[in-house]
Amino acid sequence: MSDGKRLAVLGAGAVGSSVVDLAAEYGHSVVAFADSSSASIDADGIDVAAALERKQADGVVGDDDPGAALDAEYDVLVEATPTTLGDAEPGFSHLETALERDRHVVLANKGPVAERYGDVRALERESEGEVRFEATVGGAIPIVSTVEDLSPSHVTAARGVLNGTANFILSRMAAEGIDYEHVLAEAQDLGVAEADPTFDVEGTDAALKCVILANVLSEGEREFTLSGADVEGITNVPGSALELAAEDGRTIRLVGEATREGIRVGPRLVPENAALAVTGTQNIVQLETTNAGQLNLSGRGAGGPETASAVLGDVGRLD
Repeated sequence: MSDGKRLAVLGAGAVGSSVVDLAAEYGHSVVAFADSSSASIDADGIDVAAALERKQADGVVGDDDPGAALDAEYDVLVEATPTTLGDAEPGFSHLETALERDRHVVLANKGPVAERYGDVRALERESEGEVRFEATVGGAIPIVSTVEDLSPSHVTAARGVLNGTANFILSRMAAEGIDYEHVLAEAQDLGVAEADPTFDVEGTDAALKCVILANVLSEGEREFTLSGADVEGITNVPGSALELAAEDGRTIRLVGEATREGIRVGPRLVPENAALAVTGTQNIVQLETTNAGQLNLSGRGAGGPETASAVLGDVGRLD
């Protein structure tokens, strides 16, 4: 376990707020906390309860300028702003600024490592700082660190169910025999699906996670981005397909696969009792290895405290 670190946390959504809330439990202090319009900064550690309370009540975390958080005296930058595609901004620039100051970076934001992996690694090589990103794939499940422990060269493929929203919808369609539109509305009412669920139901979120895994497996020999992935979502899966599958002892899941050759995401038939047939919002990843056989890692793939546990686990791995 590393000594306590001073954290600067960018992003005050569910994950960023949970990191701030739980940091002390892991032996760390938060010296800067910013959302898109404000920041709370204190070299001795911010008043976490006050910042979170203010966010809830007034929509801001403090009285400072958000840009000032990057200039604070921190050991680790936690980048938990929303994932953006293409140039991965502003997350990438935040990471670049921290690395240029020889600070560590822990990402919950998928953008930099899904869309600009080569650039991230190049910046890291020039810096005293290290970049870690366990929280970008599978929430609380230790997938990236497991691949590292096994050595990426000994993992031939990673496949799994990596989006809780899509999995909840398919599970409900199968269990209740109702169609996609009805289940989507239910998922939105329950808060399992976003008002705009496109990212989840069209397979983009699962594909980004597979892109990250493919980049880890290829160890810099090839760079993968979303544009090179073969992606199909679940919006065209009819309820009748799930009924037919059930008659044959099977079900349908949105399965992503990452190898050194590429990324595929789409609805797949899987046996009802197979490991990949997780239900609800559970995630699972199967790692195919050269010496350890197939390893199954499953658990909660999203959620504030769950994903924050992966962020804080990464902080603990830093020197």
